[in-house]
Amino acid sequence: MEDKSMPFLDHLEELRWHLIRSILAIVIAGGLAFIAKDFIFDYLLFGPKKQDFITYKWLCSAAQALSFDEGFCLDKLPFRVQSRTVAGQFSAHIWTSITAGFIVAFPYVTYQLWLFISPGLLKNERRQARGFIFMSSFLFFLGVLFGYFVITPLSLRFLGTYSVSSEIFNDFDLSSYTALVRASVLSAGFIFELPILVYFLTKIGLITPELMREYRKISLVLVLTLSAIITPPDIASQIIVAIPIMILYEVSIFISKAVYKRNQ
Repeated sequence: MEDKSMPFLDHLEELRWHLIRSILAIVIAGGLAFIAKDFIFDYLLFGPKKQDFITYKWLCSAAQALSFDEGFCLDKLPFRVQSRTVAGQFSAHIWTSITAGFIVAFPYVTYQLWLFISPGLLKNERRQARGFIFMSSFLFFLGVLFGYFVITPLSLRFLGTYSVSSEIFNDFDLSSYTALVRASVLSAGFIFELPILVYFLTKIGLITPELMREYRKISLVLVLTLSAIITPPDIASQIIVAIPIMILYEVSIFISKAVYKRNQ
């Protein structure tokens, strides 16, 4: 195998150029999102605010089929979104565009990360991890969709209908609303990267499949706690969010087992 060793400063220079390319890709994608303001805000960002959003229809149909509380069926979400600062709308436009740019450019950012770390791997390791870019991007986009279609509407349904007094009307600030959507989408996207994280942690020997099985019960508690943090404090929402995360954990055990066998 050819010697690809280089001085530490050269590694930093290489990393700098990978970061520059990644940031440039995010800026370009964010610029396109900035131009597509009407679609991003009216259809995507404010989609979960509308009572005809597909998730609310699913929840209502499921509640009726299971004879649950009809509270899942909403005529409308009783809150408004307003901007109370001079630069509120412009700031929301900028940050939303940057977030959209990062999501769209994620495969390219992952590709740049792979170009940086792959020279340090052996030839057979690079071959085994060939699907890294595809799988990490697929899981991230899957998590983004889960955050948008599940976590965001569940949070808005609970927080938008919650009231301590009939004298109070919910007027949510634009920055607060957009922050909730961004946090729900990005946090779910990164959580769904768990199998990729487990792959590399097993590869370097930090975890084993036996360890993951041993701490399965503790992991369940941690998942429920995480679900309680990123979702409204009602049992149904927490279970809806916890189920796919636990499925990811079980899948990660199989991935860890396969990698551990290869290491052995």
